[in-house]
Amino acid sequence: MSAVSHLHPEARDAELRAWWMPFTHNRYFKAAPRMIASASGCYFTMTDGRRVFDCLSGLWCSPLGHSHPRVVEAIKSQVETLDYAPSFQMGHEAAFRLATRIVSLAGRPKDRVFFVNSGSEAVDTALKIAVAYQRARGEASRTRVIGRERGYHGVGMGGISVGGMVANRKMFAPLMIPGVDHLPHTYNPAEMAFSRGQPAWGAHLAEALERLVALHDASTIAAVIVEPMQGSTGVIVPPKGYLERLREICSRHGIVLIFDEVITGFGRLGTPFGADFFGVQPDLTTFAKAVNNAAVPLGGVIAKDEIYQAFMTGPAHMIEFFHGYTYSAHPLAVAAAHATQDVLADEKLIARAALLAPVLEQAIHTLRGEPHVIDIRNIGLAAAVELAPIEGSPGLRAIKVFEQALTEGFLVRASGDCFAVAPPFVSSPAEIDAMVEGLRRALRAVAG
Repeated sequence: MSAVSHLHPEARDAELRAWWMPFTHNRYFKAAPRMIASASGCYFTMTDGRRVFDCLSGLWCSPLGHSHPRVVEAIKSQVETLDYAPSFQMGHEAAFRLATRIVSLAGRPKDRVFFVNSGSEAVDTALKIAVAYQRARGEASRTRVIGRERGYHGVGMGGISVGGMVANRKMFAPLMIPGVDHLPHTYNPAEMAFSRGQPAWGAHLAEALERLVALHDASTIAAVIVEPMQGSTGVIVPPKGYLERLREICSRHGIVLIFDEVITGFGRLGTPFGADFFGVQPDLTTFAKAVNNAAVPLGGVIAKDEIYQAFMTGPAHMIEFFHGYTYSAHPLAVAAAHATQDVLADEKLIARAALLAPVLEQAIHTLRGEPHVIDIRNIGLAAAVELAPIEGSPGLRAIKVFEQALTEGFLVRASGDCFAVAPPFVSSPAEIDAMVEGLRRALRAVAG
């Protein structure tokens, strides 16, 4: 029972009224609220005292689990020393050191980092960098950006413009940026259902980019943006050879390739970035979430030095790129990031994620044959289970499984008619097995 559920209905309604919750069915939720009281390690504690395993690492963002003592201590210490520092024409040393650590982790120490506060801001920043870079190098006609169907790139106007999830777009069409087109998504259940890792079929789908180049002409295209692994739409894994082909086409036509690594960055696939896992290097990389275990909002864009240098023209006292945020490189967020990177390195947690990946793969695929399961897919320490929809009520079956799993002590993420899992890197194999068994019980409980 939540802290508010015991109240008189009018009192409960008053307690819940003011917060318009994000990506939430507000009326449905407020009729039976689910309240988190605290979190530690891999578990949330609900207000009724139940411990719930965090199957998705928060929202893909807490690989260390919750309230890691080194992250907590770093934030406490920082707020006593420097609680805020403006980043406009001022700096603080920890931010420069963090940028150096990030580009070193990415394996490209000459790259540059532009700090923001979220994945959405990172995407909009990357789009602005890409278009401005083309102008800076004398190709001002390159203003078009190519996204992909089923892509999720946050909720900024640039992000929803290049994104391809219809529910995020349909109400906002008049506000979207013009000159955007989309590649087809790569999910074909007839060819790749129950794949383990990258599907063998589908590399040819990258040729759709050549078709868009022929349609619009390369001289009008600034950038292509894709998630290496599409997470929010349900762990859509790229076919073998697909990302390599996108890279080849972009390089041939002078198009900036942007990887949205907000989910895959900092170890989710068992490598520092998705680019490392797939062996494909983009020109710009967005990140957020796991960079500092989501303790304080932080994100950023990693840019190739070549792109940065294109802006470094004109008088030295002039601003080269008119963009930024009040909270860019916030000292508390940066301190949390340093602590997170220390833990990832000292406890070898990215390597641990790689070791746990086959444990998750083996366990999650045992759900094949359970009621209404029509597909399972996985890569790294992430997986999704696709469910047959209830006729006339799309998405309802996954919500029912979500609710039943919660009663079993497991918090999963429902998206459409699938649910995703991406457990913390500090999970044990036994906890991953227990998670899958809890999901099995949930699937069977709502089988009718």
